[in-house]
Amino acid sequence: MNAPVSFYMDEHVHPAITRGLRLRGIDILTAQDVGMLGVADERHLSLATSLERVVFTNDDDFLKLHAAGFEHVGIAFAHHNASIGRVVRGLTLIYEILSVVEMKNHVEFL
Repeated sequence: MNAPVSFYMDEHVHPAITRGLRLRGIDILTAQDVGMLGVADERHLSLATSLERVVFTNDDDFLKLHAAGFEHVGIAFAHHNASIGRVVRGLTLIYEILSVVEMKNHVEFL
């Protein structure tokens, strides 16, 4: 069986999204948890990759890093105007049906 995904939340993610996912038992690590506030997106992506975590972000710069060929465990992206509920449901669905192997170097749009 493939390992379920765990998430790394970019520093600008609304805290209610993180709380909602944690309440569902999903493994979440935030940029705040690891003291990564204000660092370059490349460092966030590198840390998430080393920890085998899918990055969740609202920052389209991560999409540019993906397009430029940066390796990653996966990126889940939602626009800033996406509702908290929609994002929580989308990330929960990723957690329930996709594995780390399936998310590798993949972008999932919510």
